[in-house]
Amino acid sequence: MGNGPDVFMIVVLVFLALAGGLIWLSYQQRKKAREAARAFAQARGWTFTPDAPQLSQRWRSEPFGRGHSRRSSNAVAGTFHGRHVVSFEYQYTVGSGKNRSTYFYHVVALSLPAALPWLQLTRDGAGAAVAKFFGGQDIRFESKSFNDAWRVRGPEGQYPYDFIHPRMMDRLMAPDALGKSITVEGSDIFVWVSGRQVLEAIDVYANLLYGIYDLIPRHLWLRVGHDPATERR
Repeated sequence: MGNGPDVFMIVVLVFLALAGGLIWLSYQQRKKAREAARAFAQARGWTFTPDAPQLSQRWRSEPFGRGHSRRSSNAVAGTFHGRHVVSFEYQYTVGSGKNRSTYFYHVVALSLPAALPWLQLTRDGAGAAVAKFFGGQDIRFESKSFNDAWRVRGPEGQYPYDFIHPRMMDRLMAPDALGKSITVEGSDIFVWVSGRQVLEAIDVYANLLYGIYDLIPRHLWLRVGHDPATERR
């Protein structure tokens, strides 16, 4: 009976030691990721921003606008085939206490020369609420294999079909595109993948986005006041 307080103190000390160890490990992991991103940017002559809160508020589409404690970190930005590109890690939290969960995403965005109508391609049907906000609806195509691989949301009318023409469809069915989530919002196109930022994947994702951008028909650009013929690629 007399050992009760001593046992309790030992349990408390062990718990505090474990909690402290987890905090230290998390700090070391964040530090390692930050330094790796900094080195990646320096090697390319790109910029590095450890905390970029403006990126958390730049878009409305998923994964943005969810939860709380939103944070954009380890942003590396530069030029990719003449277009501005930025890669960063985005996180947000839902719930609190024991029901608290934090989600991480690797986001890569490529700038567009002009704003285009909102369009979203996902594999799991995410984005229903945001689609409603943008006035979007589910779009179906004649290709069953494409419909099985992608859920497309966009405005009513011909625009989604003009955007996803046969060559674009072939590009989206390539292995590096399948399974990703891709959104055109304003003057950006971005891809988002669940998990931490993977520096080795930045070129892959940027190349995917550039490939999509390069296949956007000229007449769609002309509708928004931009002529690709006047732009150097």
